[in-house]
Parts: sequence; C-alpha cells; structure tokens
Amino acid sequence: MAGKIKEINAAAFKKEVLQGDKVVVDFYSTECPPCEALASKYENLSEIYGDDIKFIKIFRQQNRDLAESLDVTGSPTILFYDNGQLVGDRLAGGIKRSDLMKNLDKLLSSQKAEQLKKKIQQVETETDVAILGGGPAGLTAGLYLAQAHLNTILIDTALPGGYVSTTHLVSNYPGFIEPQPGFMLSHFMSEQAKTNGVQFRAAVEVNDVDLEEKKVKIDGFETIKAKKIIIATGSRPRPLDLPGENEYRGNGISYCATCDAKYFEDKEVVVIGGGNSAIEESLFIAKFAKKITIVHQFDHLQANKDAQKKAFEHPKIEFLFEHEPREFKKNGTMDMEVIVEDLKMKDKKAIKTNGIFVFVGFIPNIETFNEKLKLDQWGYLQTDDEMRTNIPGVYAVGDVKSKVYRQITTAVADGTIAAITISKELE
Repeated sequence: MAGKIKEINAAAFKKEVLQGDKVVVDFYSTECPPCEALASKYENLSEIYGDDIKFIKIFRQQNRDLAESLDVTGSPTILFYDNGQLVGDRLAGGIKRSDLMKNLDKLLSSQKAEQLKKKIQQVETETDVAILGGGPAGLTAGLYLAQAHLNTILIDTALPGGYVSTTHLVSNYPGFIEPQPGFMLSHFMSEQAKTNGVQFRAAVEVNDVDLEEKKVKIDGFETIKAKKIIIATGSRPRPLDLPGENEYRGNGISYCATCDAKYFEDKEVVVIGGGNSAIEESLFIAKFAKKITIVHQFDHLQANKDAQKKAFEHPKIEFLFEHEPREFKKNGTMDMEVIVEDLKMKDKKAIKTNGIFVFVGFIPNIETFNEKLKLDQWGYLQTDDEMRTNIPGVYAVGDVKSKVYRQITTAVADGTIAAITISKELE
C-alpha cells in the first residue's frame, strides 16, 4: 500500500489502534466513490504526518462487526485516536483535506504541526481542460473531451453528481424506462466519465481561480494550469432570508427532500413554494409525512400539469394560496412554527408543524469567480451559442449559465456543445 499506511483487520485493532499512541483510522469500502476521492488525500497526508501519527486502513465490508461496534455505518469514515481514546471529529462522506489536517494537527503540539506543514510541497499540474463542477453538464463535457483524447481534470468541492444526486427520482431522462434515483443517475454519469479517462479532484477546496491565466488552486498546494476552463458550478437552493431561517437551517428547516423526508415519518410538514421542485418533492415527502401544507404566494401553481394533478389528488397534501412566510420559529424538537401573511387580507397567522421544506428556486454558484464575467440580470453567466463566455478560453455550461430552461437534458446538451467546441479549437 502506497504512503505510510498500514492495513489491518479487526483482530489487530486492539494492538494497532487502542494500544497505539496517535492513530488515524480510515474505514473504507470497494465501489465507493467517496472512498476513491479520499484515498489520494489520505496517502499524501500519510507521507507528511506518518512518522508521528500511525495511518491505518480497515476494509469495512470484511470487518462489519468491528465497524458496527464503533457506530461506523458508512464509507469512508475517519476516526482519530490518542492513546486508545477516540478524539476529534468523526469524518464521513466527501471528506476534505483541510478537515483531515485540522484533526491530525490536534493530535500533535502546535509547534510540531507547523513544522510538518512546512513539508508540504506546492505542485503544478498541466492539463488541456479544467472543468469546475461535477454535475451532469460538467460530467458530459468531461466524457466528450476524454473521448477526444484531451487531458481533462474535473474539480468539485463536493462529490461528483451535482444537485441531481439529491433528487429522489428522475422520470424523464432519456434511455431509462423506469424512473431512476437521482444519486444512481449521477453515479452512472461519473463512472462513465472516469472510465473514459477523466481525472477527478473531488471534495476539494478551491482556494483561487484565475480565469484569464487559466489557473485553479485547490487544497492549498496544487495549482492546475489548463488551456481551457469550463465553468459548470451549477446553482443552489435560494434561501428566503427570513428571521429564523439561518438559525434553524438543518435543524427544522430543510432544502432537500431526499436527504430529510425520512425523518418525518407520520409527521406534519410545511412546504414553501409552488414550482416543479416544490410540488414534485412534496409528492416524495408524502411517502413519509401524514400531512403536508404547501404555502404559495400565487393563486395557482407553476409546476408541470402532471405533478399538479397528482398533488391536488393526494389526500395528504393541502394548499394555502396567496400567502407568504414571514418568520420561522422553533419551540422544541420537531416543534416548528411558520408565521405566514395573507397577501389579500394582510393579516398574519402561525402554522404549527414538525418541519419545514423550502423550494423557491435557485441562485448560481459564481462567488469563486472575478467580476469580469458577463452576467444576465439574474446573475447567471452569459454565453454565446457555443458556450463561450466573454473571457477567451472560458466556457459556461449547465445551470450556472443564462438560459430559458434548466433541466438535466439541457445541462448535458450544454456540456456536449462546449466539449465539441473546445475539441475543434485544440486540434
């Protein structure tokens, strides 16, 4: 095994970990994209910290009893030990290098930690194309570019898949007779891109982007120098910016039904919004919740007709039209209130509920970039028909660009067009 890493099984856990000094343990699995994203970081940091901290890997699938006894239920999961005692943060999923380093540093004196950090060497990697974002648009662009034998690196601050990976079912993507779970459709796309040669830098921190020089610095030590850059950073759910929203985000207020609906079995929830996302996600939440109240500012829905029909016919779903939320309150665990205003009568009332889901649109992820990019009036990136932005050699695809419709199919079309354009330009 590369790096200063030792792989053990459950039989050696007591000796190597509990009777060890300072130890970090990686529970990993096979066919696990987050584990693959972590592997190079873990290996690289073992070279830096490995003389002072023991780096251990344990194959979770063959050591289930040990994993379960430690409440390790997913891969990868990183645990930190100091003289047999569990310390620091429990890291899981898309683990960032900085979070690893923070916890490794805690095992050492501050002086020693600073000394070891001086061993980190800056690296510059050259490539033909750097893709910022790993949703359907970025993955499709990567697939086409790799098949054109162009060296392509895809960079994502999360795991590949984009927002679609949080969608419970995708029923209108061509080629699949049965609706596909969003995370599986994302998985198919990322594996196809990887198989064709796209290199991934997943769950990384983007420190700096210089679009004119075509340089992207990640994780504080690697600078990727490209001939072309594709911006495929997508968009994120739009917050309401109401009192109580930030305080109870993730603790009573959610923006992801796939992530959180399961926690509301036989509970009551309020959904804010009336577009496709709000209605389709409400139908999914209805598999768990006993009652859903949809609060919408207009007197009609904007969702597609099929979703509307299902929602209106669903016995668990009720509607409160021409109302807007004004404040969120929390009285206790799964005890929330939404203060809503009647837009006609101008009076307010409180709706008691167990949880709140907000689906009121999206905003583009462009904070990383400088102000030289041309935007439309809503803040999305403007491009020509071949996905070129106003900065030479920089392209924008998917939900981050200005367009009429934002669907998975339109995103993959954008990625295709940008990749073909770049392939011709680099011939």
